[in-house]
This record gives sequence, structure tokens and C-alpha cells, in this order.
Amino acid sequence: MRILMIGAGGVGSAAAGIAARREFFESLVVTDYDLARAERVVQALGDERFRAERIDASSAEAVAEAARRHRATHVFNAVDPRFVMPIFDGAISAGSDYLDMAMSLSLPHPDRPYELPGVKLGDEQFAQAGEWEAAGRLALVGIGVEPGLSDVFARYAADHLFAEIDELGTRDGADLVVEGYDFAPSFSIWTTIEECLNPPVVWEKGRGWFTTEPFSEPEVFDFPEGIGPVECVNVEHEEVLLMPRWVDARRVTFKYGLGDEFIGVLKTLHKLGLDRTDKVRVGGAEVSPRDVVAACLPDPATLGDRMTGRTCAGLWVTGHGKDGRPREVYLYHVVDNAWSVREYGAQAVVWQTALFPVVALELLAAGTWRGEGVLGPEAFDARPFLELVNDHGSPWGLEERTPAPG
Repeated sequence: MRILMIGAGGVGSAAAGIAARREFFESLVVTDYDLARAERVVQALGDERFRAERIDASSAEAVAEAARRHRATHVFNAVDPRFVMPIFDGAISAGSDYLDMAMSLSLPHPDRPYELPGVKLGDEQFAQAGEWEAAGRLALVGIGVEPGLSDVFARYAADHLFAEIDELGTRDGADLVVEGYDFAPSFSIWTTIEECLNPPVVWEKGRGWFTTEPFSEPEVFDFPEGIGPVECVNVEHEEVLLMPRWVDARRVTFKYGLGDEFIGVLKTLHKLGLDRTDKVRVGGAEVSPRDVVAACLPDPATLGDRMTGRTCAGLWVTGHGKDGRPREVYLYHVVDNAWSVREYGAQAVVWQTALFPVVALELLAAGTWRGEGVLGPEAFDARPFLELVNDHGSPWGLEERTPAPG
């Protein structure tokens, strides 16, 4: 396996560090628009299988040229979702397989944004599924932690735990604290704004996909391993667009534990127009307000030594077990920031996100996972994936919960 990785930021650098401990690939080219950043990643690893290169991720032609030149079997997209389509298109043009952790961007419905979806997450990619199938190539989409591991959990629950599923509810929460900052998101603020301020999507059998207002349906969810109760709200996310395609359930949701302060900041950014991605003129320059916000905040990849606490990603599943009785479980993965910094030099959120595409690449290299077309993680056998997660020294968990009466 020869991998072309696009992006040497927090998640990309963490993925390179995780992959460096494995033997499943022949080469991994770390690319970034900022060559110095890619070079720092490679130099820190000291592994001859890695090399650094500059690339323009907004150019499908540049991606295709690099993939051909390095004879890349797989193009691994580790940049934010605005670059999904040029990287996706460049990969198939070069005859490479493709992986990403976030899918092509959505557009709200022009007239009824809080009732009906417009262009949904991943629509542009799924529209090209036939082209990928005809070429005999695989685009494995949404293979981070959320989406990614949560989707693998959905497949595992359907195959091994439940006879009937009422709800697949991705629930994400943390007790992370960043010292020295009044406001310091632990993940890309560009992506966070995109997810949290777009109309959230919900799926129900018989109704299909529909939307609600941002931060709707608040609930308190009790997270395991000492994190405890966190208020979670509806957020737009890929799981809701992926799971119903392969897993039978009555309802699919995604809720994120943001907290009142974080929600307040996002609402203020929206009121001021600072969440906009279209450029505005400031003096003699044209800049995107959202890019300015991102530039003013600390790089999440640099926060590890200032951060304490744990992050939890997981899937809450309700329904009837294989024995026909009501069952409720929470399948989850927790990372303690102190552990990830000590073991890998990466803060917990970016390390957790980076782990699962590396696990998927290893399964693809072995031929354990294989397929053609545009596929989500639900399309593959979950058991070998979860076994390999444990092999990385950061095991997943399953917590039985008492089903609600009635």
C-alpha cells in the first residue's frame, strides 16, 4: 500500500504518528499547502517510509498528478471538508482508492431550511458512486471517529446485539478543559461552525431525512468512565446520512455535548456574520470571516499540554436484543488527554479522530475490507475493525443501560 495523505495539521500529523508504528504500508507521502508543516511531521518520525511534499488541496489536477507520480494506491483526505470534492475527484482521476473523515458539504433548503434538507452531506459524492463502481475503485467515506467508529458501532449492533433497532443515536461528550484560554475549541473551528450552525438532520423510517433548528432537542446524556452527565443537542453530522443506507433502524440522530458557553459563542458569531465563508473586503484585502475567526484562535493541535480531561465518542442504541427483550446499550471509545499526549504527543480529540482511518487502511491493505463504489463504514464487517482498535492500546467499550419503561 502506498498512501498519499492530504493535510499535515493536527489530525494528519497524529495519523502519521499512529501509522508509523504499523507495518502494513510501503510508503506514506505527507502533503500540505504549507510544505514546512509537512516536513516537520516527517522529520519528527524519522522513518524512511515517509516523505513530505507541498500540494494545493483545492486542485483536483494537483491531487491527481501527485497520486500518479507516487503511484498512490490510496488517497487519504485529512483536511477540512471544503476540500473534499477536489481531492475526491483527483483520486479517481489517478485511479486511486480514497478515504475521508468528513463528507462533501451541505446546502440548506432555500425556502424551508428547518424542515427539509437541501443538498445533504455527501450528496455530491454519492452522485458519483456509479463512476467509482465502473472504475473498480473504492471511496470509503466518513471513516474518522464521528463519522467512522460510530458507524462501525451501528453495523456491530445490528449484526451482533439487536434483532430490532429503534434508535441509533450518536452521542459525543467530554470533560476537557484548556488552561489559559477563555475560548479554545479542541477541534477545527472552521468545521465546528459548519456542523453546528447548519440545520441538523434527523432520519426516521417512513419519513426519511428532515431538518430542525440548530441546537434543538436538548437532552442530558450520562457519559461513561467518569465524564458524567453532559447536555447534548442536535447537530448536523454524517452519521445520520450514512447509517440509514446500510442499517435498519426506526430513527437516527446525532447529538453533541457543546455546553451553554460554546453555543453562545457560535450564536454570536452567526449574528455578526463571522461564520460566513464568502470573502469580504477589508482595506485592500479580501478575506473570509470564518477564516479570520480560525486565525485568531489557537491551533487545536498545539493545545495538548494545556488540556486535561477525556473525550468520549459513541453510539447509543435502543431496541430489542437477539432474545427479543428490550435492550439499550452505549458503545463508546474514551481517550484521556494525558495518555494520548504521553504516548503520541497529540491531544485527545485529534488523536481519536486520526486513529480510525489508520485502522481502516490496515484492513484494506490486508484485504479484510474490500469493496467498490462510494461506501460508508457500515458496509463492512465491524468485528475485525473493533479487534484492531483494541490492538492499538486504546480499547472500545460497551455499557448496558436500563431500557426506559414502555
